[in-house]
Amino acid sequence: MRSPQQRIRRNQVSRTLTVPAPVAGWNARDSVAEMKPTDAVRLDNLYCTPYDVFLRKGHSQYATGMSGMVNSLMAYSPPTGTPRLFAAVGANIYDATAGGAVGAAVVTTRTSDKWQHVNFGTAGGNFLIAVNGADKLQGYDGAAWWRDGDGTHDITGKDSATFVHVCVHKARIWFVEKESLSVWYLGALSIAGAATEIDFSGLFNKGGYLMAMGSWSLDSGTGIDDYAAFITSEGQVAIYSGADPSSSTTWALVGVFDIGAPVGRRCVMKLGGDLAIICRDGLAPLSKTLLTLVSGTDKLTDKIQAVVQSYTTDYGTLFGWETQLFPAQNMMLLNVPVSSTQSVQLVQNLVHGAWARFTGWNAACFELHQGDLYFGGSGVVCKAWNTQADNGSNIAFDAQQAFTTFGQGAQQHKVQMVRALVATDGSPAITLGVNANYSLTSPTSVPSFAPTTSATWDSATWDSGLWGGDPEIKGDWQTCFAIGHSLAAHIVGACNGIQLRWSATDYLVESGGVV
Repeated sequence: MRSPQQRIRRNQVSRTLTVPAPVAGWNARDSVAEMKPTDAVRLDNLYCTPYDVFLRKGHSQYATGMSGMVNSLMAYSPPTGTPRLFAAVGANIYDATAGGAVGAAVVTTRTSDKWQHVNFGTAGGNFLIAVNGADKLQGYDGAAWWRDGDGTHDITGKDSATFVHVCVHKARIWFVEKESLSVWYLGALSIAGAATEIDFSGLFNKGGYLMAMGSWSLDSGTGIDDYAAFITSEGQVAIYSGADPSSSTTWALVGVFDIGAPVGRRCVMKLGGDLAIICRDGLAPLSKTLLTLVSGTDKLTDKIQAVVQSYTTDYGTLFGWETQLFPAQNMMLLNVPVSSTQSVQLVQNLVHGAWARFTGWNAACFELHQGDLYFGGSGVVCKAWNTQADNGSNIAFDAQQAFTTFGQGAQQHKVQMVRALVATDGSPAITLGVNANYSLTSPTSVPSFAPTTSATWDSATWDSGLWGGDPEIKGDWQTCFAIGHSLAAHIVGACNGIQLRWSATDYLVESGGVV
């Protein structure tokens, strides 16, 4: 009589491991062996939220008919009346408010198109004030443009053509004189009249010239603790308190501090009550820079510090450096010109501080108008974040996630299959690979993308058009092969007219011994 055959027991060989998408953003500071799995070694044209990573939106041409690079965009934003958007190109300023072909210029025969501007309100109305260091001060009052010297808006005491930067502080307009250590200010709530000088030549021991001025607050608002900050080309800042510069009892020097050398005339941006300053060593909040020793951790760009310093070293003398807030997306953009016609943007989600890089927006300047984001390009004003393509072209993306050991140290893993969990309303062209042991090579054979089209409401034929729907989760497994103790997903691709949101990556792996 035969004995019963014993059942053969098999141990599970493969298992599925999940890693969240790189929601913590681009990390160009830490070594690849020290990064968290939610970091990214590379993150181009993707934007991070605290819960997923999505393909950035694109841009379209908004205003056309100009010749040359649009180097200045100026929004006129009155509390009542009609807002306007103006574009400066070469010798001219155009009204780009309505979009389309701009028509004749509203200001002509100027010397420079690199204007700095502010909005300022008085009892006489609301004004856009602009200076460029070459032409006399220009103003717009909601009905027409005018300039210093027209007999009605005259500035005396100094030629306003020497004013290269303008700032509003304590109900006064202030101007920085080009290639000097002097500032000039007008009377309270005045847009013309006598300009009074403050000469800082004996104050800054490193010399140089004034680059910019900012109004700095410690309480995120406008109050008695607002200070005037004067920033030099050599990386020194003088802080003054008081409202009336002519009063020795209220106007006083708080101190002179060393910061990084500023980059570009548009190096200062209001960030809440603070000032963010583009410096050679990163984007620095003035509050932290003055209260602590200057270090990488004081910078808003701490996590991408090496990249920023490389950019400022290589391209710091080019025009186009500036920062721009985009509140609708909790976004801050740092524009980096890499040539006279090309730029990239370093982009941070202000909610949780994650960084990424945008390419394909060749902007010389940015401006917020009526809550929407615009930028100046070659002969055009573009509206950003309003479409799923870059002026009809593909949006290419590249994401190299940080490496993970799945919590098992040096234990080897063999990947058999991988899938990216994405939500999309089309068929994105994606090449998905897995890098092992800190290799940063890119996946090969990136396919071209044929856009998925859907019907447009009120123009397509009813009952025959394919209507676009909400994004659907897609997670198709893809065969791949990688062996190593540390693994990372690398995704490249291109999309046109569709959405793409990445939440996680699944790996089907076999784990082995320590090698």
